[in-house]
Amino acid sequence: MKDSPKSSHRLLLIERVLLLKSLSLFRDTPENILAEIAHLMHEKDAAEGTVIFNEGDVGSCMYIIYKGSVQISKGAQQLAVFKDNDFFGELSLLDTENRSATAKSLTDTVLYYIDQEPFYDLLETRPEVAKGIMRILCKRLRATGQALFEMTQGKKNG
Repeated sequence: MKDSPKSSHRLLLIERVLLLKSLSLFRDTPENILAEIAHLMHEKDAAEGTVIFNEGDVGSCMYIIYKGSVQISKGAQQLAVFKDNDFFGELSLLDTENRSATAKSLTDTVLYYIDQEPFYDLLETRPEVAKGIMRILCKRLRATGQALFEMTQGKKNG
């Protein structure tokens, strides 16, 4: 995967702010704070079939899909497919633990990523950003718990 300094997809600051605002993660964040986050975004292109990260890799950034689609899988099991204006890898904004799954582009994809260290610096002055992340993580954790419950119920009944 490569940085795209001359990519035709390069977004203006206002376009990055609008992209961030479209994400559930930052939906309630004021535009002036989104502008600060937008300055932290870096663009990458991933050709179809590119592994963005592997399960077990140390995570240090989150990704936002501007255009394209990305499959998240654990072993041979597909966990999710994310498309335009989705995000993934957000746990790596909060810690540098190993990635819990593999991310692979299903199409030619334009991604933006935000690195952990500058994001930490932002969190020190903007705690409302942390609240948005916690809200989304809780939502995803609840959905995962529900999916596990439904899977175990299906095995008991099947």
